[in-house]
Amino acid sequence: SKVKQGLLPSLEDLLFYTIAEGQEKIPVHKFITALKSTGLRTSDPRLKECMDMLRLTLQTTSDGVMLDKDLFKKCVQSNIVLLTQAFRRKFVIPDFMSFTSHIDELYESAKKQSGGKVADYIPQLAKFSPDLWGVSLCTVDGQRHSVGDTKVPFCLQSCVKPLKYAIAVNDLGTEYVHRYVGKEPSGLRFNKLFLNEDDRPHNPMVNAGAIVITSLIKQGANNAEKFDYVMQFMNKMAGNEYVGFSNATFQSERESGDRNFAIGYYLKEKKCFPEGTDMVAILDFYFQLCSIEVTCESASVMAATLANGGFCPITGERVLSPEAVRNTLSLMHSCGMYDFSGQFAFHVGLPAKSGVAGGILLVVPNVMGLMCWSPPLDKMGNSVKGIHFCHDLVSLCNFHNYDNLRHFAKKLDPRREGGDQRVKSVINLLFAAYTGDVSALRRFALSGMDMEQRDYDSRTALHVAAAEGHVDVVKFLLEACKVNPFPKDR
Repeated sequence: SKVKQGLLPSLEDLLFYTIAEGQEKIPVHKFITALKSTGLRTSDPRLKECMDMLRLTLQTTSDGVMLDKDLFKKCVQSNIVLLTQAFRRKFVIPDFMSFTSHIDELYESAKKQSGGKVADYIPQLAKFSPDLWGVSLCTVDGQRHSVGDTKVPFCLQSCVKPLKYAIAVNDLGTEYVHRYVGKEPSGLRFNKLFLNEDDRPHNPMVNAGAIVITSLIKQGANNAEKFDYVMQFMNKMAGNEYVGFSNATFQSERESGDRNFAIGYYLKEKKCFPEGTDMVAILDFYFQLCSIEVTCESASVMAATLANGGFCPITGERVLSPEAVRNTLSLMHSCGMYDFSGQFAFHVGLPAKSGVAGGILLVVPNVMGLMCWSPPLDKMGNSVKGIHFCHDLVSLCNFHNYDNLRHFAKKLDPRREGGDQRVKSVINLLFAAYTGDVSALRRFALSGMDMEQRDYDSRTALHVAAAEGHVDVVKFLLEACKVNPFPKDR
């Protein structure tokens, strides 16, 4: 008999039993709902094979929406490792549903912030409603959550500065890039005409520095090739989600860009560009990059690529070198929020970059990336609702750079698992068997626990369940877990 052979159940089997909860078949919608509760999306590129098989299966089976064990295995086998991780709660945010409910509360709280003024120096910015407000997040495991106006395209504007700096360092290295720009906060307005004592822009996050960085990317190519090159990079960072271009914004920026032209000529006079640079062409390229469009959703994946050491979480592709990411996050931390950078680093303690369209790109290193977007800006040029949200997030969770993780105060640590997942022991196993909690047993089996463990009396879960008369537990242990049916206790 099967039991005698003691075949170890496959990951696919365990996953089936976890989701089926004792039924012979799983309704497709139940699988999809369970999947979404882990934070994964059905559109995740890493689940393409599984979703394609599901669609195919739904078209070809008479049963329509039910999956038996064999069909289920066929659907999940190509993506079984990711799916098992998800259902074993092995992602960076194990209890994703509870975490996102907190995020939704923070979103609602920030929504009540009514101050600020929508930027109006060009008509393309002035036309946005002050009521727009969206927050998207993507964890380093590709768990996704969005609330509010997260599918509305807006221009990156200054949020592109850290991204193009990362591209420059990725391609050219730190040493080369910092021959041309410094790495200190300037203490001045972002669009001021000032250089440091070496006659270089203070850092890549002020306009002068960003213009010089723009001149370093793909030198020798023409503007069309340069633009395509950066767009391809952005697409990779965003895991091929929405990246667009607002030509109207580009034209307006160029027509109203006197300050930036002044900076350009000053930089040229001070020999801040590489030899042979066409300064006017560089300014055009600079305005184009400011006019690249994203949504909260796509930009949260870009931020998550920075949080994930340069690998895009949803494609698994390496996009940026570790060096480029580390430098970028350091500079965002000290110089990312215009004149509010010092305050922000003190109170929020996370790398971030704001833009005049109302975006705040926020990175929680090794955990997640976020994009908050709301057009009304404070006096410093930062999104009012976005700043409020960032403050609240760090008050709630121990994400601040210097929140001591060992001895944290009464803050939530969404990275820690809840109750029973942490203490994996025979006590939990036998208690679940004693109370007849099959769903806990399923979770234990799925996380690779030894289902035949014994206590001090050499009792196994099977003994306890049989003694208590829990037939469903006994069936699960024998059929799904294939435990030895003849264990001897004391």
